[in-house]
Amino acid sequence: MEDVRSIFNFGRELGRGQFGVTHLVTHKQTKEVFACKSIATRKLVTKDDIEDVRREVQIMHHLTGHRNVVELKGTYEDRSSVNLIMELCEGGELFDRIIAKGHYSERAAVALFREIATVVHNCLSMGVMHRDLKPENFLFLNKMENSPLKVTDFGLSLFFKPGEVFKDLVGSAYYVAPEVLRRHYSAEADVWSAGVILYILLSGVPPFWGARLLTQAWPSISSTAKDLVKKMLNPDPKGRITAVDVLNHPWMRDGEASDEPIDITVIAEHLSEEEIIGLKEMFKSMDTDNNGTITYEELKTGLRNLGTKLSESEVYQLMQAADVDGNGTIDYIEFITATMHMNRMDRENHLYMVFQYFDRDNSGYITKEELEQGLKKHNMGDGKAVSEIIAEVDTDHDGRINYDEFVAMMRKGDPEPDPARKKR
Repeated sequence: MEDVRSIFNFGRELGRGQFGVTHLVTHKQTKEVFACKSIATRKLVTKDDIEDVRREVQIMHHLTGHRNVVELKGTYEDRSSVNLIMELCEGGELFDRIIAKGHYSERAAVALFREIATVVHNCLSMGVMHRDLKPENFLFLNKMENSPLKVTDFGLSLFFKPGEVFKDLVGSAYYVAPEVLRRHYSAEADVWSAGVILYILLSGVPPFWGARLLTQAWPSISSTAKDLVKKMLNPDPKGRITAVDVLNHPWMRDGEASDEPIDITVIAEHLSEEEIIGLKEMFKSMDTDNNGTITYEELKTGLRNLGTKLSESEVYQLMQAADVDGNGTIDYIEFITATMHMNRMDRENHLYMVFQYFDRDNSGYITKEELEQGLKKHNMGDGKAVSEIIAEVDTDHDGRINYDEFVAMMRKGDPEPDPARKKR
């Protein structure tokens, strides 16, 4: 038991999650700055909660020293909390840089993704599966263009042995591998998640539209880049490329990647009428003077009318990100592209569409039969898997899944909508 506050001065809050808060801290003697993640012991209710924290610390100790892993400097426990002192990453999240840039050139994407692939390979080779790889969990050490990229948040990570199979449903909806949803997965799941990150690096959007985007809407992407993405996003984990082979793939090695910026507006231009009709109506409703562009004031008013609770600064950031040509207004293509960039804000709608897919009779509940039918159709599980899902997700024990229970299931491991807020 050691009082962390006798050694460090606590500064501003950096993030807040389900179990605790991360603060900027300064060592009283050396004046060095760090991040301190404080996990409230009163929130560690079960043995599993305590074991999760213990494992997180063990894994960080195990991996500390790797260039691309956030370093654990020390741990302190007092009566109210467990405190993890970690190196401070001041360069922000990978996701934020993607938003700010809009897109990378292939050459820039290769350099960045090589760091991601290296840390995935090293974690797996050291017997650690991260299980929650996503842009928000990669931080830049500093604000320099060539800053090291560090993986963080090992709250869902596990030690594993080759061939060991896991069943618990964890991770974040956009990045989770299909075999995780089938509750029968191993280390290959991290390669899938990294593949989704690569897809986003190259396109600015998650791979909602599947293989069609890889061909029709990616005319400026090299064939070797497409080949790597396809191999990482192979739905069959046994046929999926390994982390070692990702690093040895021609796109990663041969320097063929172009330095030309990737034009992600082609994605918006290639979407079908059905896919963008909702966005089109949203644009028209915001463009109150019908001149084909949206001003900052129109965007602010339009978002408010849609019930979106964004602060003034968040609306301004959205405007800045959307206004690609910098003329002070957003045209139709810029609007669609920016909306897809801000996909996390739209997560609720996507979850509802998935819920409706399973809820065949529109009763507002997913029954055991409906879930079984949906999973069987996509070869994603048998009756036993369905029973396990129902048992875990059905918190009110009525034998069926309501929408709140479904959302809780899909967001397990990603409970905070705010990307800056971490789980523990």
